[in-house]
Amino acid sequence: MPPAATTAGGFLLVLALLVPLAGILLALAAGGRAAERLAPAAIAAGLALALAVTVVVLRTDAALVYVLGGWRPPLGLALRADGLSAAMLLTTAVVMGGIGLFAQDDYRTPAGMAEARLPLSFWTLWLGVWLGLNAVFVGDDLFNLFVALELLTFSAVPLVCLDGRPETLSAALRYLLVALLGSVLYLLGAALLYGAHGTLDIPLLARLIRPGPAVWAAMVLMTVGLLAKAALFPLHMWLPPAHAGAPPAASAVLSALVVKASFFLLVRLWVDVMPAMQEARAAQLLGVLGVAAILHGSVLAMRQARLKLLVAYSTVAQIGYLFLIFPIVLTSPAAGVSAWIGGMVQLVSHACAKAAMFMAAGLVARTLGHDRIAGLDGIGRALPLTVLAFALGGLSLMGVPPSGGFIAKWLLAVAAVEGGQWWWALAILLGGLLTGGYLFRVLAPAMVGAPPVPVAAVPRRQELVVLALALCSVLLGFLPLGSLHLLAVGRLGGAAAGLP
Repeated sequence: MPPAATTAGGFLLVLALLVPLAGILLALAAGGRAAERLAPAAIAAGLALALAVTVVVLRTDAALVYVLGGWRPPLGLALRADGLSAAMLLTTAVVMGGIGLFAQDDYRTPAGMAEARLPLSFWTLWLGVWLGLNAVFVGDDLFNLFVALELLTFSAVPLVCLDGRPETLSAALRYLLVALLGSVLYLLGAALLYGAHGTLDIPLLARLIRPGPAVWAAMVLMTVGLLAKAALFPLHMWLPPAHAGAPPAASAVLSALVVKASFFLLVRLWVDVMPAMQEARAAQLLGVLGVAAILHGSVLAMRQARLKLLVAYSTVAQIGYLFLIFPIVLTSPAAGVSAWIGGMVQLVSHACAKAAMFMAAGLVARTLGHDRIAGLDGIGRALPLTVLAFALGGLSLMGVPPSGGFIAKWLLAVAAVEGGQWWWALAILLGGLLTGGYLFRVLAPAMVGAPPVPVAAVPRRQELVVLALALCSVLLGFLPLGSLHLLAVGRLGGAAAGLP
């Protein structure tokens, strides 16, 4: 049922949107130097709000709701944060905060200059991405989620080409075209749903939706559009050049968080909007595409000559694990709890690990003047903290215990076996072995040989930030399983109704 009124603490959801929005307006009004100074305040406020939302959701064991203007859907709009939304708000605050601290050394207005284009551009876009992510995670209306996704896209695309090089401009244009195509397909599907049911509010649609040609056409259009934005195989070819060519902080934002927003909306569609019409064949197809992404991305990562391209293709592979939840949750209710929690832990742990790995790769490239894997000999002695962070993030991606990646992949594999779909577990195991293969290509030469002569110095603060994010991906594995109950609070969909 749609909410009758705002719940206690619902105003926190509005503040989660207003804080980055206020930062953007202040940055544009005051300039780049002021934007740099606003960043620490935005990080502190964003983290405090995300923690507050998480605490309220845990204490009340229910979704947090804010009804805008007091008008209930379908006449009005509502913001909603269930346990998954709270976890993603907190993950976004931690990762964006770490990236912001890392970027302060790279996007600083030079002394003696009143203004510089690059700092103003970066900090404004950084806040725009944060605003777009928060809007996606608390939105409860499919059209408003489209608006949030577009805000996110138009903030993320310019990050790819901040340095203005021709190859990054080409990658950004390809990214933009794919994103716009995905948006058109999503909007067409939303229009079909609105024409069939007269509302785009998710809780109302979940009660009203029934199988039919218009509904299935809408779901196909919206799913394909979101798959393109999420870069799931075979719609992934825009991702490696865009993520690998972007500056380190921008690569971290894009790979750790931006692609997750589209996956989050796919979860909303298939688990929340469609509890009455779940389709086993469609769920199995999403799982097959996930396995193809795991294998294809991992094999191509092993063949790369550049470190950042290796990490980018690793993102293609790791996204595939997320799509294994669909065939298990939607077709094996008995195993749905483990699959759901495993998939969502993968969402969080990958965000922390991949942000750390991209920024670590950036520090390596700055120190050496290149990121060729063949020339990494001895870099572990020159940048021990950076290489340690890269290794910890990679071990989490492999699923080595006791990391967060291990918990995620273990729960997914157990759920697959318990649900009688053991072949997904084999794909998880093979993916872990392939991940170990391309990590060995990097770490083996990095730990031997004489330390190279650095081309440029790396600030110690940046190394510590990268290490902290990598440790977050590992420390997730130490959380008691009972605390992961947060990820199941306030679920709407029938397939998730049995979650604790």
